[in-house]
Amino acid sequence: MLSLDNAFSDEDALEFDARVRRFLKLEGEVSYTAEPKIDGLSCSIRYEKGRLVQAATRGDGRVGEDVTANVSTISEIPQRLAGAHWPEVIEIRGEVYLGHAEFAALNAAAEAAGQKTYANPRNAAAGSLRQIDPKVTAQRPLRFFAYAWGYVSAPFAETQWEALEKLRSWGFKVTPQSRCVKDADGLLAAYQAMEAERPHLGFDIDGVVYKVDRLDWQQRLGFVSRAPRWGIARKFPAQQARTVLEAIDIQVGRTGALTPVARLTPVTVGGVVVTNATLHNADEIARLDVRIGDTVILQRAGDVIPQILSHVPEERPADATPYAFPHVCPCPLHTEVVRETTASGAETVVRRCSGEFACPFQKLAHLRHFVSRRAFDIEGLGEKQLVLFNEKGWLTSPADIFRLHEKRDELLELDRFGETSVANLLAGIEARRTIALDRFIYGLGIRHIGETTAVVMARGYGSVDAFLAAMDKVAERDAEAMQELDDLDQIGGAVIEAAAAFFAEAHNRAVVQDLKAQLTVLDAEKPKTDTAVAGKTVVFTGSLERMTRDEAKAQAERLGAKVSGSVSKKTDLVVAGPGAGSKLKTATELGVQVMTEDEWLSLVGAA
Repeated sequence: MLSLDNAFSDEDALEFDARVRRFLKLEGEVSYTAEPKIDGLSCSIRYEKGRLVQAATRGDGRVGEDVTANVSTISEIPQRLAGAHWPEVIEIRGEVYLGHAEFAALNAAAEAAGQKTYANPRNAAAGSLRQIDPKVTAQRPLRFFAYAWGYVSAPFAETQWEALEKLRSWGFKVTPQSRCVKDADGLLAAYQAMEAERPHLGFDIDGVVYKVDRLDWQQRLGFVSRAPRWGIARKFPAQQARTVLEAIDIQVGRTGALTPVARLTPVTVGGVVVTNATLHNADEIARLDVRIGDTVILQRAGDVIPQILSHVPEERPADATPYAFPHVCPCPLHTEVVRETTASGAETVVRRCSGEFACPFQKLAHLRHFVSRRAFDIEGLGEKQLVLFNEKGWLTSPADIFRLHEKRDELLELDRFGETSVANLLAGIEARRTIALDRFIYGLGIRHIGETTAVVMARGYGSVDAFLAAMDKVAERDAEAMQELDDLDQIGGAVIEAAAAFFAEAHNRAVVQDLKAQLTVLDAEKPKTDTAVAGKTVVFTGSLERMTRDEAKAQAERLGAKVSGSVSKKTDLVVAGPGAGSKLKTATELGVQVMTEDEWLSLVGAA
């Protein structure tokens, strides 16, 4: 289950429409659906032959919780699909939520019984759906809106709007505020209308979801990393509050970057108690001119991330002084802090600890990144546990996590570590001994290698052994290995330099090999093998006339090809349009097959 990218302004919405048009080379009218973004818990419900057989939460997008028994207690989710003409197998996706009235009644009942109350309807819905005992869930007035689908055994609609109508005919509630609109003006008008309707809905929404209406265009647009190109979430303005800046602490990240964090007098913003907010860097502190003791204006950007917008000048204490950014790292080594520069010598806003891996804060930050949701996602191993185990010397590298079972007896002696919690922790660790290659790469915490880049590298090298062998050569500055990495689509000089620097460190290589010995790293997802271009390396150059370059790349990758940004002796095909220059010349010199756009489309069956 994928996420949506966010938009926060009219300009963002207009750019979304422009991107869709550029990608598909569209002129004239474009239809979109505009649907309220329900603030609840995402759920995927699988039906086979019209009967509910399984339900799961989003989890990390790949692995969620099985909540079949709990979902079966929700009256707005049909046990059997109504109507007719539904596919034999279909996953219906939507949002489990609580209405305002139901939330108020639930909290009132909990308070009367002396039980814990929930901060907001979303938390209440999530807590209710994930109850161990389905009987408890059945007592909660959970509701459900359907808005999408996952796996489907056969097509059932040609547009998003038609699909919503089908979902309604099969017995699901669909948001009545959804509408079909035309072009960018329609996107803006739908947002304004839903913002006005928001206070009267009786349930929480935090924005509007725009989706390209035609499903064939959605397929052509495809995805980037974890988000579709054909949809975006336009968020409502963040709620704001005033509070006092009590202190500024410095956190050291896994790459040594020093990040100032504001410690705030606790304040509720959008139903969540906020005590901390990032101040990003020294330049941002200077721009805001915030000082300890100031009253500050706070908001949750995208209703998620706390952000300081400004200070209130008239409420500044007389003795407040400008913040002095530290020149040494707050770690026990007190190593010098240096300001990063670009290749041209210009200073950036980033200040880094020069202690590298000798800095204990950086070691801890690497562990924190390693267990994070998008990396190894180890349940039960949070900040407190990492700090505690690190202080005891049990965790100094990622591989040590997979040796924690050897400390079982010592774990049981710790406060708040009973049989059940220790068993759950060790089970969560064991569950991650088998890991996808892209998660393994991302979990290493190499600078400039994020989720998308990790996926590209995993697909490019295929296996962990091939990846590590290639990185060893990159570290040695082997020209062919560096060119092979550069040939991967979306890989540039910053990634190559970061990979070379990381694997040039003997300590890093030892850490990686130690970790690998503890794991079974799965080969990357196999590309399609039943197409004319499967397994081939393709380069697009010149102006394409029947599709954009981005669409051509996405099409080739869907068909199992590897897209490269440069021509080499490993290139199989060069698709050349008008204006092709040096790449076409190189292909001719190397004897690489060259074809026109029409020949490409004929080859892949899309002419």
